[in-house]
Amino acid sequence: MPPRTPVQQVASRRKRSKGDLTSQAILDTAERLLESRSLDEIAVDELTAGAGVSRSTFYFHFESREAVLHALSEQVAVELHECAALWLRRGSEPPEDAIRRALTATVALWRHHGPVLRAAMRARDVNPRMQEFWSDVARRFIDSAAEQIERERAAGVALPGPPDARLLATVLENMNEQACFTQSLSRRSPVRDRKLVDALTLIWLRSVYGVVA
Repeated sequence: MPPRTPVQQVASRRKRSKGDLTSQAILDTAERLLESRSLDEIAVDELTAGAGVSRSTFYFHFESREAVLHALSEQVAVELHECAALWLRRGSEPPEDAIRRALTATVALWRHHGPVLRAAMRARDVNPRMQEFWSDVARRFIDSAAEQIERERAAGVALPGPPDARLLATVLENMNEQACFTQSLSRRSPVRDRKLVDALTLIWLRSVYGVVA
C-alpha cells in the first residue's frame, strides 16, 4: 500500500462523524472501481454495495455518480497543492531540491490516484461543473507558480523574462499534467518514475533558473 500523503495523515488524526465515514466509504468504493472501468460504466448499486449502504443513503450524501467524482477530485486537488507547496514554500532550500521533491510527490500522487485524476480530466471535457472546477484548480496552480517565478526573478535567483512568468508557469504546469497523465497509464516502475522526475526537474531548472544540472 502506498504511504499516506501529509493531507491523509492529518485527516486520519481528526475524529470523523458517522456521515463522514459513510461518504468516505462511497468515495473509496468509487476510486477502487475506477481502476478498471470508466465512471459511465459504474452503477450506483455497485457503489452502494461496495460501501455497504442503501440507495437512499447514497443519495443523501451524493446527488449522482458525477457528484462522487467531483468530491474525489476535490480531495486529490488538495493533495496536489500540497505537493506543489514543496517548491512554492521552499524557503532556503536549493531550487533543485525543492523542485525535485515537489515533482516526486506529484508523480507518486498520480500513481496513487491515477484513476480519479484521469476520470476527472476526461469529465471536464463533457461536464460543465468539472470543467469549471478544474479550470479553477489550474488557475490556482498557475497563479501560485507565476508568483513564485516572479519572486525568484526579483531575488536574482531565476532568469529574467521573456517569457513572462504566467506564460512560463502555464507551459510548465501543462507539461507536468500531460507527463503525469501518460505515466500513470503505464505499469508501476520506480525506475521509470525516477527518470520522469529527473527529466521534469531538469526542464524546470533550465526554464526557470537557467541551471544545467
